[in-house]
Amino acid sequence: MWENKFHRVKLDTPGDVSGGVRRGMAPAEPRSTCDINSPNRPPCRDKAHQLQIAFSPTFERITCLQSFFPLRLPERPAIFPARAQQLNSYMTKPHPESPVSTLTPTPATNTEMKDCSAAMKDGKGLDGKLRVERHAVLANPEALEDQDHSDENDPPPETIEADEDLLSDLADDVEDIDLVHCRISSLPALHLERFTHLEKLCLRQNQISQINFPENLGPTLTDLDLYDNLITRIKGLDALTKLTNLDFSFNNIKHIKNISHLVHLKDLYFVQNRIQKIEGLDGLRALRNLELAANRIREIENLDDLTALEELWLGKNKITEIKNIDALTNLKIISLPSNRLTTISGLSNLHNLEELYVSHNAITAISGLENNTNLRVLDISSNQISKLENISHLSHLEEFWASNNQLASFDEVERELGDKKELKTVYFEGNPLQTASSVLYRNKVRLALPQIQQIDATYLRVS
Repeated sequence: MWENKFHRVKLDTPGDVSGGVRRGMAPAEPRSTCDINSPNRPPCRDKAHQLQIAFSPTFERITCLQSFFPLRLPERPAIFPARAQQLNSYMTKPHPESPVSTLTPTPATNTEMKDCSAAMKDGKGLDGKLRVERHAVLANPEALEDQDHSDENDPPPETIEADEDLLSDLADDVEDIDLVHCRISSLPALHLERFTHLEKLCLRQNQISQINFPENLGPTLTDLDLYDNLITRIKGLDALTKLTNLDFSFNNIKHIKNISHLVHLKDLYFVQNRIQKIEGLDGLRALRNLELAANRIREIENLDDLTALEELWLGKNKITEIKNIDALTNLKIISLPSNRLTTISGLSNLHNLEELYVSHNAITAISGLENNTNLRVLDISSNQISKLENISHLSHLEEFWASNNQLASFDEVERELGDKKELKTVYFEGNPLQTASSVLYRNKVRLALPQIQQIDATYLRVS
């Protein structure tokens, strides 16, 4: 804590803070010179120029708090500004009768003067201070445009070879191994062959680029998670015929291959890879869940063998049309947000469909749902739909998401959704029917749909 007292001191030079300082309770006599660079110069006696000084017994230093003299430019070249603004001198004891401490500034070089002048600009504010102009510079702007950008000058990532020490504490009969974010790059170094009862193996967020598992894992291993690694090719799974869950999400895979022999697979994940074509899935008749979101797929194809499929996730691709899924009669969920769809079609044979997600496309009208009477969730948000129609027959509808479209009629809302007793949630925000009268919007929705429990992101109180 600073002591609650101040001491008056007199400066030797009126316009230069960096001159000699005398410390004491009473004003001290000025030195015989006022320019430290000119010892023969006559003293300055035009005014008394004082500073407020506070003592810090903790840090044993004095610090300038306030200056009472006017700002004047020195006649000699200014010293480096960073030093000119500093008035800290160390002392042994914070006492008024301490001996005089004189600051001797170091003159700035020509390079420092030029750099400082170029970096300073007039702030033109009430305080009249000079401010340093700041500019944000991006070292590699090309990285913003290309998500696959890599700088050859960057140092290589540090890798740590996995060894048996990671698993040394585990018994040979362990059934579940979880090695997440362990910087593993070599599978053989793990010596997995000794775990003859292993059922689940999680190797998420490592640096694995090649797959090579020991054959003796085949009879027992059912769950393999290789999420977020460096895999580019699928191989080395020939012996793992008992797999039911396989996750290759967030890798660099371009082609789906060498998995058609995994006939017991139920869940297969390829999210966020570089896949351009759906292929290599022949024979996976037990598959129930297929996730191919965030790839580069342009067409739905080669799914005829997946007759047991219940969930198909294809969001964030480049698909322009829903087709080639007539054989998937057991499909309950189909997700196609963030694609390039302009119409809803190709669903006439999916009588068991319960959830349809087609948000963030370019759909202009609701159609093609005549045979999908079991729909519980319908998401058409962020499209270009201007009329609410062709959904009055969806008697089991529970959630209807239609925000950010061009819907403007509450009469259409009541006509299409008013009799849906199971409907609990609706989203209409971002439509003209909400933006045109935002104050009365919720009341109008409640009048049209009295059974609703949630409007947009707000739950309603049920009295």
